[in-house]
Amino acid sequence: MQFNSSLTPSQFESLPLTTDLTPDDAEVDNKLVREVPSKQSIVGLTGDGNSGEQRLNSLANQKSEELRHTLQAHKHERHLVILQDFPDPDALSSAWTYQLIALQYDIKCDIVYAGTLSHQENIALVKLTGLPAQRWTLQTLKSKDLSSYQGFVLVDNQGTTSALVAIVQQARIPLLVVVDHHNLQGDLKSEFLDIRPYVRATATIFTQYLQAGLLILDSSIHQHVKCATALMHGLRSDTNRLMQAQEEDFMAAAYLSKFYDAQLLNTVLQATRSKRAMDVIERSLKNRIVQNNFSIAGVGYLRYDDRDAIPQAADFLVTEDNVHTAVVYGIVHDEDEELEVVVGSLRTTKLTLDPDEFIKEAFGQDSSGRFFGGGRTSAGGFEIPMGFLSGSNENSPYAKMKWEVFDAQIKQKLLRLVNPKDNPIQ
Repeated sequence: MQFNSSLTPSQFESLPLTTDLTPDDAEVDNKLVREVPSKQSIVGLTGDGNSGEQRLNSLANQKSEELRHTLQAHKHERHLVILQDFPDPDALSSAWTYQLIALQYDIKCDIVYAGTLSHQENIALVKLTGLPAQRWTLQTLKSKDLSSYQGFVLVDNQGTTSALVAIVQQARIPLLVVVDHHNLQGDLKSEFLDIRPYVRATATIFTQYLQAGLLILDSSIHQHVKCATALMHGLRSDTNRLMQAQEEDFMAAAYLSKFYDAQLLNTVLQATRSKRAMDVIERSLKNRIVQNNFSIAGVGYLRYDDRDAIPQAADFLVTEDNVHTAVVYGIVHDEDEELEVVVGSLRTTKLTLDPDEFIKEAFGQDSSGRFFGGGRTSAGGFEIPMGFLSGSNENSPYAKMKWEVFDAQIKQKLLRLVNPKDNPIQ
């Protein structure tokens, strides 16, 4: 495998135990993607960074105008805004911004996700701002009358990380808008497409829409202040507290600084960890192995609602001295759906390690060509359905044996890249 020094973010993918995700280099309609060049190519064409930034601003304005025309063509409709199953602050804040922009054209939007909010900051963000996102399980969606929706929208994802998309497509609801900052995941047929992998956060793209006048923020309107606060949190989250931000991210943050509520954001960021999250972090410390500056830890079984404890544990392990990359994984059990999946998170401070490339090479793709995971700058994740082996953990000897098998398999796939000369299974 080749570790690339490029810091281009890539789509966080859902994973099974085979291999599943559309290749990043899949062909996409030329008309849709011809105006989404890399930042490097823009600078290269113009010959200097300043001209490159002017071209980037021009592209942002052009995309804003295209979105304006798309929304005008769908006035008075009702749309479904679909997030990844486990939305982060970037996705939540961007979707809320889209909803407020669409409202200017008398378009009503419902923001939905299929998974859960378990990270304490995400829960605090939604509760404290009143962010209008709804959890729709597959059963909930099947009972809904989808005929009232004239289109659906993907924000901070391209449909590969949401269980809702397939059902919506079966209902023949057209895809109208896709806005994302991850690499292209496949052939997307959408009326409007704005995919910019060189941008660190989708919140940055939506802030640029605001700057272009798609919605005039007013600091006297509480909803606008709370949405700006959510955008600031999303931007901050996906740029690692602005430490990995680029010029467009700083410009977006500067614009939001005139509207956001610093005290509210501070309250969101100070949300305490749950006892279960602390227990998972403790397990990761006890079970970790460290090789070649990689810390790898399996944490056993977790409840579905505690899934976000896994990335929190990875965030903690990567702070250890002499560790530049941490991978934490566990088996997550969804009692409602009677499903089990292996879920893992990667965090790295090593600039030459591409999380997207590393995870895709480690776990590959399933029989349909879908990768089990992916990543962006400094972070990544994977999800591997257990299929036939999914089931209740009432039989403790069987549950223990099942965990040992998956634990050994995950370690083997990771360590063959981390330390290919060693036999990973002792």
